[in-house]
Amino acid sequence: MRVGDIRVDAVSDGTFVARPGYFGAGPGERPELFDRDGAAWLPIGCFVVRTADRVVLVDAGLGPEAQELPGGMLLAGGQLPTGLRALGVAPDEVTDVVCTHLHADHVGWLFDLDGAPVFAQATVWFGEGDRQHFVEGPGEMAAHVRAGFRAPAGSPRLRPLAADATVTPGVTAVLTPGHTPGSLCVAVASGGDRLLLLGDTVTCPVQHAEPGWRSFSDVDPALAARTRQRLWRELADGRTTGVGAHFPLLAPGRVTGTPAPRWQQLP
Repeated sequence: MRVGDIRVDAVSDGTFVARPGYFGAGPGERPELFDRDGAAWLPIGCFVVRTADRVVLVDAGLGPEAQELPGGMLLAGGQLPTGLRALGVAPDEVTDVVCTHLHADHVGWLFDLDGAPVFAQATVWFGEGDRQHFVEGPGEMAAHVRAGFRAPAGSPRLRPLAADATVTPGVTAVLTPGHTPGSLCVAVASGGDRLLLLGDTVTCPVQHAEPGWRSFSDVDPALAARTRQRLWRELADGRTTGVGAHFPLLAPGRVTGTPAPRWQQLP
């Protein structure tokens, strides 16, 4: 993807096998999304944003593991290093990692089993609300990831955000709470173009046509629904496109058409 002078590449760390129940949907709904066995095979998406002098990784996948979820769902990761190598990006070349939120499938490659950073030269940006919920609170988090986030207070490598912040010119972390308390989107803007990297604020584009579909893992479902509506409006402004971490094919799109707006996937 090109956003003005900025290059954005999608990389999948693996596969998220979702079921209708994840969205609060019933069997047989939206067969274009679910296969004959009632499974949606979605990516675990990450994005590499390259500006003139920075390499920004948005989300860090699940890591080298598989997790079984309730209802016959599954997360299987481990492919992010392969994808970065294919793009010619070495871990030490990553200058910033922006975690859209701190669920397991977005932080898995941040730290090794000793809590040491995998991207040793990178500043890690994330929502302060997620630090309170996952690192210091009741949210589920692997012990080695929690240890990595519990670096000494004021560590320059960790940047918890309580407000929108510029990561580098053209790349902004935008607070979009609901899915988790500190969920972020990343806005990439250049040359009049704008791309929203949505994380899990929108799990799948079908939620535009199915506004009652939520995410099984929404921490605050009501707030998450309001945030999705806010983002749909932004994606209908004629200049903004968007893509989420679990969008099929990691393909961007926008909201088009009146009086009946719809999601349009871009080539």
